[in-house]
Amino acid sequence: MPELPEVEALRDFLTEHLVGHEIVRVLPVAISVLKTYDPPLAALEGHQVAAVHRYGKFLDVETADGPHLVTHLARAGWLQWRDSLPDGAPRPGKGPLALRVALETGAGFDLTEAGTQKRLAVYVVRDPLEVPGVARLGPDPLADDFDEACFTALLAGERRQLKGALRDQSLIAGVGNAYSDEILHAAKMSPFKLASSLTPEETARLYAALRVTLTEAVERSRGLAAGRLKAEKKSGLRVHGRTGEPCPVCGDTIREVSFSDSSLQYCPTCQTGGKPLADRRMSRLLK
Repeated sequence: MPELPEVEALRDFLTEHLVGHEIVRVLPVAISVLKTYDPPLAALEGHQVAAVHRYGKFLDVETADGPHLVTHLARAGWLQWRDSLPDGAPRPGKGPLALRVALETGAGFDLTEAGTQKRLAVYVVRDPLEVPGVARLGPDPLADDFDEACFTALLAGERRQLKGALRDQSLIAGVGNAYSDEILHAAKMSPFKLASSLTPEETARLYAALRVTLTEAVERSRGLAAGRLKAEKKSGLRVHGRTGEPCPVCGDTIREVSFSDSSLQYCPTCQTGGKPLADRRMSRLLK
């Protein structure tokens, strides 16, 4: 799933390639991705792109004197830039293509989604705050005013585990499964530790890990073409998706806890005092 660093890099890329150009066609291929109907998709056509914004994991293409095209790429969605779009309208079918946006230059981009679970979402709105997911977002962790005091106030009274708190978009916008693992590893904290149990020193350490991890990921992705961002994300991860590999800090074996539709990875030595966390799904299988 694209998270804050990748979506920020896409924002930079699209700012360079879209702003100042006219949208001439918007072609829906998978109608299920459209979550709004007023304004219609056609309302984007004939307008120049004025700016591209990011709200958490949402991308917002703002047109001049026209509506906004807001998208959430979800777990398996992606944006593919094309310097030259194919001639003719794409045919609806079982392929990954969901939406195509064409510019007056002949270039444009496709929104695609792999797999059978279709969660890619596209909204055409007059104001991004009309999108429910945008309206309920918490603060952006890389915003200039997101300081340690702000972070401390957000966690005050939180009785959830840190892993769940970091992934809650209404608490902090943009962090998902992968970067929450990376942040907790950098902070040397268990994903199951309760947010309400943090000491001031631990809160400061987690805040620093949050900012540094995301900032470094954004810098690694900056300037890359859209098609290279997935590989860059994977190569930069130290624990997430690396079950069974040695921890790059201490050399211990990275372990995993599995859930019904996701998993987390962590280093026992760095994060849990050497004690493996219970993997409830595996425990049930062994009974």
